[in-house]
Amino acid sequence: MSGALLVDKPAGPTSHDVVIRVRREREGVKVGHAGTLDPFASGLLIVLLGRATRLQRYLLELPKTYLATARLGWTSTTGDPDGELTETGAIPERLELPRGEIEQTAPMTSAVKVGGERLYKKAHRGEEAPERPTRTVTIHRAELLNSDSERATFEIECSSGTYIRTLIEALGDSYCESLRRTAIGPHRVPQGSSREITAEDLMAFLPERALDASEAGAVSHGRAVGGDAGAPILTGDCSSGEPRDPDQRFRMTHEGRLIAIGRPDGENLRPEVVLA
Repeated sequence: MSGALLVDKPAGPTSHDVVIRVRREREGVKVGHAGTLDPFASGLLIVLLGRATRLQRYLLELPKTYLATARLGWTSTTGDPDGELTETGAIPERLELPRGEIEQTAPMTSAVKVGGERLYKKAHRGEEAPERPTRTVTIHRAELLNSDSERATFEIECSSGTYIRTLIEALGDSYCESLRRTAIGPHRVPQGSSREITAEDLMAFLPERALDASEAGAVSHGRAVGGDAGAPILTGDCSSGEPRDPDQRFRMTHEGRLIAIGRPDGENLRPEVVLA
């Protein structure tokens, strides 16, 4: 088996809880996920099945879309409803979130390691990390959908690794009361509790290099093939003569079946992760 479940995770369970449930339902099948959701958050969780667990790295890098509701006039020690809540009564003057590239400092509730220990473990003991790492993230879109004197709801498209709670707290006297992830790259939250898709559909966002039978055999054994071979690239042109982006990845397929994910290696494509 090689594919994925697009799961609409409810608020409450952890992402690991969902993985455990799927693992019990699919005894003997390797199960993982591509990007965690906090327990208070709901929405799209991609659960990987079988050999598709090898594809996690490519999915983690995809941009995310969220619906976030800010509780105004309140603060939270964790930036979400699970922290200690304090009513301030001070409503932010401007309901505007930043856009473009910004620097974010990892919150104490994050899973980032400092000194070999995850920050949230320090936070549970009431400790503060003297130095928390910062990262550059990109806010592609932050649209205010509706608001009143108590709440404001935003739709946010952002790069992987963005701390939505930190974004909401930047409004001032506010915390993220609810959070729902509606999309990861091209994949959207399913109708119903879950939907199963193939590995081919899962990776369809990558440009494709179609392989003939002999090339498919070579790739399945980890050998490189020419980047063009009669220009069988179905999306993303590798035969234009322009230098290939070394960070670009290609799905390498044979008769519609995903064989491997490849990377440029000079004029060739070399399989990086082999599925078949």
